[in-house]
Amino acid sequence: MQAEDQIRQDMVEVGRRIYQQGYVAANDGNISVRLNNTEVLTTPTGVSKGYMTTDMIIKVNLQGEVIEGTLKPSSELKMHLDVYRQRHDVHSVIHAHPPTATGFAVAGIPLNRFVLPEIIISLGAIPVVKYGTPSTDQIHLAVRDYLETHDAFLLANHGALTVGTDVFNAYFKMESVEHFAKISLVARQLGTETELDEQQVAQLLEVRKKLGVTGRQPY
Repeated sequence: MQAEDQIRQDMVEVGRRIYQQGYVAANDGNISVRLNNTEVLTTPTGVSKGYMTTDMIIKVNLQGEVIEGTLKPSSELKMHLDVYRQRHDVHSVIHAHPPTATGFAVAGIPLNRFVLPEIIISLGAIPVVKYGTPSTDQIHLAVRDYLETHDAFLLANHGALTVGTDVFNAYFKMESVEHFAKISLVARQLGTETELDEQQVAQLLEVRKKLGVTGRQPY
């Protein structure tokens, strides 16, 4: 496991990236990393993710109680903590509002067509999780319906959620979600998305196994 100081630096860097990429605006979004079985680092509420410093990051326990830090955690921390309780292989969670992917979430359209080999290998289908009021238990209870089999989710009328082995792994999945959404949108505007057939998808899943891609089986 990385040293805590390095993890904090990585969280700041990922916050900067999601802000510069336009995946969040103003003070939106939240990032967390599980340090061990009892402690989690999380970003504060009311702070732009593009302008964070390492001392702003808060340490909490799995009940969401602040152990270290002077700022307040996001009210959506409970969504992150529930992921950690359900998936012991997950060590980082990112919630953001990438515009194109969020457009699909608002439209209620999952990104589940078999069209891009890279997405089939890395992420698979990206479902739409039913709407829940932010900061309530509704969202993480809805995420649970898909958490066993997916690492990326569209949150209806809200944004996107990705989980990973570390903060960069979760971030790159968020990048892939938005990239896939942009390509899918263009293809639909042009008239169609040509899907790969069952055999082609099976071959790509075999490639996924050989590459040792981490995360849950995506279909």
